[in-house]
Amino acid sequence: MAIKLVRAATIVLFIGGSLMALAGDWRSPWLWSLTGTIAVLVLWVMFKVLDPDLARERFRPPTRGADSTALAWIRASALALWVFAPLDAGRLHWSAAVPPALRLIGICGFAVGAWFTFRAMAANRFFSPVVRVQSERGHHVIDTGPYRSLRHPGYLGMAVFAPMAALALGSWWALIPAGLYAMLILRRAAVEDRFLHGHLPGYAEYATRVRFRVLPGIW
Repeated sequence: MAIKLVRAATIVLFIGGSLMALAGDWRSPWLWSLTGTIAVLVLWVMFKVLDPDLARERFRPPTRGADSTALAWIRASALALWVFAPLDAGRLHWSAAVPPALRLIGICGFAVGAWFTFRAMAANRFFSPVVRVQSERGHHVIDTGPYRSLRHPGYLGMAVFAPMAALALGSWWALIPAGLYAMLILRRAAVEDRFLHGHLPGYAEYATRVRFRVLPGIW
């Protein structure tokens, strides 16, 4: 438990400290509120979601080619969001001020999106950034938890929390990398869905029962 607490504290201090340093503002109630939200989520992941096997799989490098390139773009857009948003809101002031009500919605929306992603991760021990069949881990179709309603619920959470983070951090311009991130995530869901149809036994039948990939009632 002590090791997990140290790791969680390190992650939260790094993220929160980086956001405040980039913004040049150590007293912003918005940044402290977002950091507190991140702290709660990190503690939940450390103690309730992330088992050792899943942790190793999460850090597995992608295979060379299209998958590694797509993943690199996703990570680059996420990094651009988290670096540019506090710079814009705190130092550059390129954006008009985001109304407090929208920043509050952003923090709440970020929390909901992240919670939904981590809930999918908790239900699916094969949740991985790498598109592959994890045969060495006994990979099979998961149809419990949020997977009863959506085939890729984790990607829905990711597509939601990125633009919400931009609002929470107070940057309209950061919605550009956030929107790019969301589009790349939806594209990745489509690529992964096609791959699993062709390579994971039972997935095609599962897809007939659970019609929607990411967006309920739409797609």
